[in-house]
Amino acid sequence: MNAKSFFSTAVITLALSLLSGCVSQSSESPQPYIAEELLPDVVQCVPAPPAFNSPEFEYDSIRYEWGKAQRANPERLAEAVRDAIWSLDTTLAIMSVPFGKEVSLEKTPQIYNVLTRGITTIENIRFRPKAYYFRIRPFAFYGEPSIFPEDDDWLATEGSYPSGHTIRAWACALLMAEINPENAEAIYARAWAAGESRVIAGCHWQSDVDASRPVASIGYSRLQSSREFRRDMARAQREFRLTAHP
Repeated sequence: MNAKSFFSTAVITLALSLLSGCVSQSSESPQPYIAEELLPDVVQCVPAPPAFNSPEFEYDSIRYEWGKAQRANPERLAEAVRDAIWSLDTTLAIMSVPFGKEVSLEKTPQIYNVLTRGITTIENIRFRPKAYYFRIRPFAFYGEPSIFPEDDDWLATEGSYPSGHTIRAWACALLMAEINPENAEAIYARAWAAGESRVIAGCHWQSDVDASRPVASIGYSRLQSSREFRRDMARAQREFRLTAHP
């Protein structure tokens, strides 16, 4: 087995083992508080991705090489693999650590409800810019495999800008920090690392990740206008206070 095949097999095995330890995702997709078409069109308010002959793209290239170097660290590689799992329950399990409380439908139904519906609302903001720019992903640009070579073909069919995974992680952090502001620093630090995981994976440019945080914040700001969300957030905050010190 050559080095490339060994690397691919090792990552797949690692991903499967991590998936088996995650909470299973609900069979139904959470209902967003605000329809996608009513969210701000971030194409109109966020800069376009860097041109390939720009200094900003040169930085993207430097960060791509940085990401590949990080894969030599088994712990950081494992974190990047787990951060890539597209499951709300996996995201909540990861972010529950800095949040300071396990989040689940069974144990914290109000928190779970506002997080899953809130994240779903915010992350839907990504579809228009992804389709509009249809930016090539780093692994495709360089003709090299990501850390998920078995997924590269279908990943290449979706635009790279902005990063959906980063939007999801940052949306989760914004909502969790609203529920538990005392742990905000740790929550945001973990969400930041989740964005860096996308660079390490080779699935996103650094500028994709950098744009995703303000994009998530734009969605979060729009979310505040939903009375249903404000009601559910108040319930989640109350549930957190009541269960913070059992």
